[in-house]
This record gives sequence, C-alpha cells and structure tokens, in this order.
Amino acid sequence: MRGVGRSAIGAKLEHPSSDRASLGHLLPQGEKGRSRIAPLATLLLSLFFLILPSLTARAAMSIQEVTSPKGITAWLVEDYSVPLVAIRFVFDGGTTQDPAGKEGLANLMSGLFDEGAGDLDSEAFQIKLDDVGAEMSFEAARDGTYGSMRMLAEQRDAAFDLLRLAVTEPRFDQAPIDRIRAQVLSGIIANELDPDTLAQRKWLEALYGTHPYARPDQGTRQSIATITPDDLIAFHKANFARDGLHVAVVGAIDAETLKKKLDMVFGGLPQHQALAPVADVDPKLNQQLEVNYDQPQTSLQLAYPGVKRSAPDFFAAVLMNEILGGSAFTSRLFEEVREKRGLAYSASSDLVDHQHANALAITTATRADRAAETLAVVRDVVKRMAEEGPTEAELAATKKYLIGAYAINNLNSSGAIAATLLELQLDKLGIDYMQRRAALINAVTLDQVKAAAKKLLSAEPAIMIVGPKHGEAKEE
Repeated sequence: MRGVGRSAIGAKLEHPSSDRASLGHLLPQGEKGRSRIAPLATLLLSLFFLILPSLTARAAMSIQEVTSPKGITAWLVEDYSVPLVAIRFVFDGGTTQDPAGKEGLANLMSGLFDEGAGDLDSEAFQIKLDDVGAEMSFEAARDGTYGSMRMLAEQRDAAFDLLRLAVTEPRFDQAPIDRIRAQVLSGIIANELDPDTLAQRKWLEALYGTHPYARPDQGTRQSIATITPDDLIAFHKANFARDGLHVAVVGAIDAETLKKKLDMVFGGLPQHQALAPVADVDPKLNQQLEVNYDQPQTSLQLAYPGVKRSAPDFFAAVLMNEILGGSAFTSRLFEEVREKRGLAYSASSDLVDHQHANALAITTATRADRAAETLAVVRDVVKRMAEEGPTEAELAATKKYLIGAYAINNLNSSGAIAATLLELQLDKLGIDYMQRRAALINAVTLDQVKAAAKKLLSAEPAIMIVGPKHGEAKEE
C-alpha cells in the first residue's frame, strides 16, 4: 500500500496498534468494563479472554536493541513461530518539510519508491518484488516518512536488497512521476467535491493558521503540477539520512544477521538530515467555524488543549479522556449522546499528538435539526467532567481496561508489534516501557485525573459545525 492519496491529519495517543490517529477523522475504540455493557461489547470481551493468554505472552516478549557497525540502531523481537520478517522504519521530517509552493512533495515521493530503483526500472522492480514474495509500503505523515516491508524469511536476502535499492537509489523517472502525479491529482479533484474533506481543510486552517500542519498533505492542483525530478531528489537527500532514522524489526531473524542487514539497507545514506525548522504551535481555540453544506447530517468537532506525551500528567489525561469519550460503548459522551437521547450513532474524544502541537478532540454527527441540542449535551458533559472529574469506580474500571487491552490493541501481529516498537522509540519511552506501563497507570490518583480534567477541559474550545444552514447549531 502506497502513501499516495493518504491524508495524514493527526496522531492519537494510546490508540490501538500505533498509538497514533487523527484530529479530523477519528477512529472508534474498544469498550471497557462497566456495569451495563452493550451486546457487541460482551462478544468482544469474550473474544478478548479467549486470546488473552497468547497476547499476554506477547506483552512479555523480549525486545533487543541492536546497533550495527555503522551505528544504525533498531529494536528487534525475534519470533520464529512463522517464517516471516517484518521491518518498519521512519525518517523524521514528513510533509512539514514540503517547501512552500511544493505541497504534496513528500506524498508524491512516497508513491515512487517501488517505481524503479538502481538499475531496475518500474516494471523490472515490480517483477522482482513479486518474485521474492515481499510487500513494500511507504507513506508520508506529518512528522515523518514511514516505510515497511514484510518478507519470507527464506527470501530475506533478496527482499532486503530490494529495500536497499528503494531507500538509497530511487530513480524518480519521469514516466512513473507523471503516472503517480495523475493518481494524486485525481484524488485532489475528487476531494474538491467532498464536503467533509473541504471542511477538514478549513478546520485545520482555522486551528493552525499558516503553520505547515494546516497545509494539505496531498498538495493542490497547482503545487503538485510544479514538482520535478530534481525536487524529489533534493527532498530525498535532505530527509533520508541516518541520524533521523528509527527502525523496528519483528520475526525470524537474529541480532547478528540484522546488524548486517541494517548496514546493507541504510548504510549508504548520508549521516545527517538537512531539515527545515518547524515551530511548535498551539491550536487556536475559542472560535466557531460554520461550514454550510446541503447534507442530511450535521457533524460537530470540538478542540480543547492537549497534553504532550512527555508531560508528567500524561497518563492522568489518558485516563480522563478514556472516561470522557475514548471508549465506543461505555464513555460518558456515548452514554449521554447516544444511549440516553439517541442523538448520534457515536460520540468520541481523543488525545491528539503531533510533534509540534497537541489537542483533545471531540467528534460526533447528528440530524441537522438536532445539532444545537447535541452540541449543548456535549458541552454539558465536558463541563461536568471539568468541574467534578470522574468517579473512583470509573477510574478503577478504566485502569483495568487500559492495562488489559494493550496487548490486543498493539501486539496482535508482527506488523502491529513493529509499529508499536517504532512509536515507543519516537516517544522516547525506553525499551522497558511495556513492563513499566501498568505501574505508571496504576500510580495515577483520582485527584490527578480531576486536575487533568480541569486543566484540559476548562478552556473555551474551537468548534466546527458542518451541515445545512437551516440546521445550524448555536448554543442557547
């Protein structure tokens, strides 16, 4: 799967499989235990306990820090249960490094790594990739360019060599550039007719102003047309360097073999990146954005202050958010908006984490004629959480869920494990984080969670209302 056409809007903390998600398009989460659980939640819990033993074993897995002779470091989990090797890596930078007027450069580049490298043109490269039975993927996110490969252990020499070519010697031939550019342009044109995409664009501009986070990752019709092979070559040289590289590997490979492969794949890259500086930014709150479209539903988004992953009150904020709206079935927002009033199919809150910005985001959608009522309910739930915080029972149940669900959400496949290890590196959490995590959560007190609620939820939020004008939601 390529990165072309992907809209990397954000990153959500403590989220299944990658600890990352979105400020605009938010993903549903699993349930946590409370006295009244929906039927689907009961089924999911039953499945959870059936597979818990194997996942618990994964949670206790051994993670090795491997450093190659050229100084390239990777986290490795050896696993010979299946004859596969999965590698996932990221180079710092991402779409924030797109030069002004060249928006979409990182995204376009991410679609070209398997379109010819070294002495192999696009067709020859694809044939060799098929011959070795490997899967290769690249994607451009806001703060990094990600790559991954999954290969058969018996074909790993040939697969790693293809990865080496893709990473260090991409060709950026004109014909593939034009073809992938046309695909991107098709997506841009389609998005121009999509109300949700257009609204998200306005939302990000309202929150981030002229900061790179407000720019469209895919670029625009105008910017994508200006990108040349020389632009791609220069971007690759500036971003693909060893000091901005993070690597995770899971599968049937030992540490000594991996050291050699790390140097083979990445050793030919420059030592230092040449990144443009990106400033930290606080989302602009205390504003209301109304985007009028003639559609059946009205969607609501609210943004509050967030919390850095390195902050002392991080886990207090995570626990508070889970109780507020992090769970699809048992959160306060779900209870008040859907269960009691039937105003929406779902209502959720998420802690969003970028390298240079943080926020707590709430999303829901409802009938246009009930938008004002829904917004009022959401704001009342937030106000009560800010003023009173959660109960002791809510906190205890949420701690139990967050501790128990980590393995099923983050360690359920070799690819998920590799992605999790990579995120732990990016967040500088330490190789022993999985062993320390439960104690960190259990150490949080009710007073700390109440303080986090007051700190994050007392501010006036930014609000976006997307829907027909006659259903415009205004607070009464």
